[in-house]
Amino acid sequence: MKGLASVLLCILLAIVCWGIYGPLLQSGTVQMARNGLAAFLCVGLAYFAIAVVVPVLLLNSLGERGHWNAGGIGWSLIAGASGAIGALGVILAMKNGGSPIYVMPLVFGGAPVVNSLLTIVLARSWNQVKPVFIAGLIIVMIGAVTVMVFAPTSHGPSQAKGLELAPLAIVLLFTALTAVCFGAYGPTLHKGQVAMGGSRLRPFLCVGIAYFLIAVLVPGGLLLTAGQQVSWSFGGVIWSLAGGAAGAIGALGIILAFNFGGKPVYVMPLVFGGAPVVNTFVSLIQQGTMGQIGPVFIAGLILVAVGAAVVLVFAPRGHGPAPTAETKSNAKKPTDPSAHHGEGRKPV
Repeated sequence: MKGLASVLLCILLAIVCWGIYGPLLQSGTVQMARNGLAAFLCVGLAYFAIAVVVPVLLLNSLGERGHWNAGGIGWSLIAGASGAIGALGVILAMKNGGSPIYVMPLVFGGAPVVNSLLTIVLARSWNQVKPVFIAGLIIVMIGAVTVMVFAPTSHGPSQAKGLELAPLAIVLLFTALTAVCFGAYGPTLHKGQVAMGGSRLRPFLCVGIAYFLIAVLVPGGLLLTAGQQVSWSFGGVIWSLAGGAAGAIGALGIILAFNFGGKPVYVMPLVFGGAPVVNTFVSLIQQGTMGQIGPVFIAGLILVAVGAAVVLVFAPRGHGPAPTAETKSNAKKPTDPSAHHGEGRKPV
């Protein structure tokens, strides 16, 4: 029970952090004249500080269980690249007129489907998928879309004009890109962590390195070579850095949830089920439209929570690794009583 409580606490951390991620990024992007590259660069710098500098210092001073290996590094880098490209998708959706009040629920409605399908493929557990689990995924998506459609919105002149001019197809394209990337994040990160012996800091460090390559070097180089004038503002930089910090801490929460025994097939749907609720309420507070909440909107939030709970309970659990020929031969050998005399000794 203690392990489950730790998993749920880490999931809650990720829900809160990823729930405020979209509104923070949107504020930063708007205050820098919707310059997506500048906001993306700030996100990368925040990830570099939290997910590269801090893990390096802790590994050098305290150490940690686990080990480096090529497979773990590769999967963790893929996870980091997925997160970075997903962050870019969010920023580009906002830059083209999207609002976090509907972009993020759509992202978090589609991501658990991608996450669950990829997890099942990697675990080869198709035979364990039950209809009620599929129903849970569908409920999460319906709830997220309901929250999007019936969320209270501010109808001020500037926002109405922005919505009319926004290329909706482009916004939806970048939203779909983010949903796919965020959906792939959990399963690949989990594989990296398992491959590195349950380490927490090593896969987190790889995520930070991927963000540094994609979200610092690339936009920084483009801004320098293009000679583009950036409307840097103190508020825009702070909001964008805060968005990056929220994303990094949320990623750490997911890693810790895996470390305490959580599985991506239910950890990620719970995160993606709870994050849009936090996102929507934060967006409503920003817009000052909390008083416009209607019963259908509340019903959508309930559907998200119920669907996430169904996914948690009925998620495929997977099987342990298949026994190898060596394992089978060792199992057939008679037990040597003398072998137990050395129990408890450390290997030389």
